[in-house]
Amino acid sequence: MRTAVVSDLHLGLLSQTDVTRSPAVRDRLVAAVSGADHLVLLGDLVELREHPLSDSVNLARPLLEPLGEALAGRRVTIVPGNHDHVLAAPWLAHRRSLGEPLGAEAQWEPGPGDGALHGLASLMPEVDVRAAYPGLRLRPDVYATHGHYLDVHLTVPRIESVAAGAMASITGRGQGCRSAADYEAVVSPMYGFLTGLAESASKDRLQRSGSVSRRVWTRANGGRRLPGLLLTRGAIPAAVAVINRLGWGPLEPGVTGPHLLHGGLASMRTVAGVLAPGAEHVVFGHTHRPGPLPGDEPGEWATPGGGRLWNTGSWCHEPAFLGPPGRPGPYWPGNVLILEDAGPPRIENVLDGISLPAVPA
Repeated sequence: MRTAVVSDLHLGLLSQTDVTRSPAVRDRLVAAVSGADHLVLLGDLVELREHPLSDSVNLARPLLEPLGEALAGRRVTIVPGNHDHVLAAPWLAHRRSLGEPLGAEAQWEPGPGDGALHGLASLMPEVDVRAAYPGLRLRPDVYATHGHYLDVHLTVPRIESVAAGAMASITGRGQGCRSAADYEAVVSPMYGFLTGLAESASKDRLQRSGSVSRRVWTRANGGRRLPGLLLTRGAIPAAVAVINRLGWGPLEPGVTGPHLLHGGLASMRTVAGVLAPGAEHVVFGHTHRPGPLPGDEPGEWATPGGGRLWNTGSWCHEPAFLGPPGRPGPYWPGNVLILEDAGPPRIENVLDGISLPAVPA
């Protein structure tokens, strides 16, 4: 049995950086997974921070319909992440009403009570569509989760890391999270608030908010240019110091690709130890940085139990992290993780040699 894993498609980004909006990219993705017996969409399938939930089916239709045709008779599993966490909300609410604790892995068949998730499944009528949250076993020795629980531990000063630190302080959990239920108690209220914003704010306002965040990261990674220096040596360290004094950290002031890599791996090790302590391989998305790649330090990609960490990368065009033209960096989009019946996973980039859609200024 062959399993293909794809994460962080972010269909419908107002910044237009989701690369599968290009028909050529969609064709590459569909062709790459068409030979799989099981496709796992490992979180952030649809960008529901920038659109109301009612838009989800239309945002996903251009990709899910051809995927459904290519995978007819086989299985597709949708795992909600942080940007589409609302897809899991009805199921989570039902579990709470029954007093059932949230474990590390659960799967179900989306039905009418699952709202938008059922709508997404209806786009693939010939496919056995399942949902899973917060993760699932791909094999007895392989566990996969989107990875949004990393934000509780991530030291890079991203908006969600700051918000997770604040919620951890309020709930009294934070670094003491010992289960999926602990993590969910920290992140779920934050996601509910952000979902409410997406339902009520204008798309113009949401787009401005997203572009501000992108400009900060772009300027902070702009080498020795003055705006980047002002951010990395002044504004960001000062903001981090305030956040840490409030007890919402600990955060560190670095905002480069390497900072995100090393901080993300440290968080992945922690979360893997909580959710899948005995797994030989633990698969994440979320950080948009695939790996391990050639040249990566193997020891950093080890789990606390001696297994291996994996990350599927993303399908977003992020010029601030791509490197010079002709030399795409590790954040180049278009990765698929392939898992066979035996042996370790492998990561394949299926967009080598393709021109990415231009990113609007």
